[in-house]
Amino acid sequence: MSLSTVLQQNLNEILNAIRQAQERSPNAAERVRLVAVTKYAHPDWVRALSDLHPVFGENRPQQLAERAELLPGQEWHMIGRLQRNKARAAVKHASLIHSIDSLRLLQAISNASESEGKAASVLLQLNLSREEAKSGFSPEEIRSLWSELTASAANLKICGLMTMAAATEDPEDARPTFRELREIRDELNLRDETTAAGIDLSELSMGMSGDFIPAVEEGATLVRVGSRLFAGLPTP
Repeated sequence: MSLSTVLQQNLNEILNAIRQAQERSPNAAERVRLVAVTKYAHPDWVRALSDLHPVFGENRPQQLAERAELLPGQEWHMIGRLQRNKARAAVKHASLIHSIDSLRLLQAISNASESEGKAASVLLQLNLSREEAKSGFSPEEIRSLWSELTASAANLKICGLMTMAAATEDPEDARPTFRELREIRDELNLRDETTAAGIDLSELSMGMSGDFIPAVEEGATLVRVGSRLFAGLPTP
C-alpha cells in the first residue's frame, strides 16, 4: 500500500475510535480534535499527512519552527517541555502551547507575546501522576497559584489544562488521571479570579496513542497521537 493509503487508514481508525468514545460517554466533549504528533515522524510522512489532516504537534521548539515554516497551512501546536529562553519561538510559530508548567514560564510567554504583538493561546500543564520525571503544577500548586496565574494572563489567553498519565499497559489505569484533570478544570472555572480575568478553561489536552480512548470518555478536547498514526509505515 502507498504511504497515503496507510496514513488514511490509521487516521480513519483513530477518528472512528474517538467518535465511538464520544457516543458512549456522558462526560465526553462535543468536539474532540486530534493533534498529530510528529516528533519522530520522517518529513515525508509529515508532508503526506498534511494532505489528510490539519492539526500537528511538535515537542521541540526548533523542529516546530522548521516544520511550521515548511507547512504553514497547517495548525501547529507546541506540546513538549519548553524553556523560558525558547518562549518567543513558541509564541511565533504555535497556535496553541500545551506545556506551561510554571508561573515563570507563563510570564515569559506573556512577555514574548507582547514582543511579538500576538496574544498566545496556552494550556497549563498539571502533573497528576505525581512522577518526579514529569513537569507541571501539582493540584495544590495550581489552586494556590491561581490568582497569580490569572493575573499574569494580560498578554495571552489561558484556554485550558493539559496532563500526561503514567505509562501503563492498561489504558484504564489512566482514567483516574484524566477524570481528575476534568474535575480540577471544572473547579477552577468557578473561581472568582477566572471570571474576573475573562478566562474560560474550555480545552483539556490529555490522552496519547495508548490511552486516548479513556481520555475522550473523560472529557478530552485535544488528544495527542503520534506512533499510532504512523504505524506500519516503511522507513524512507
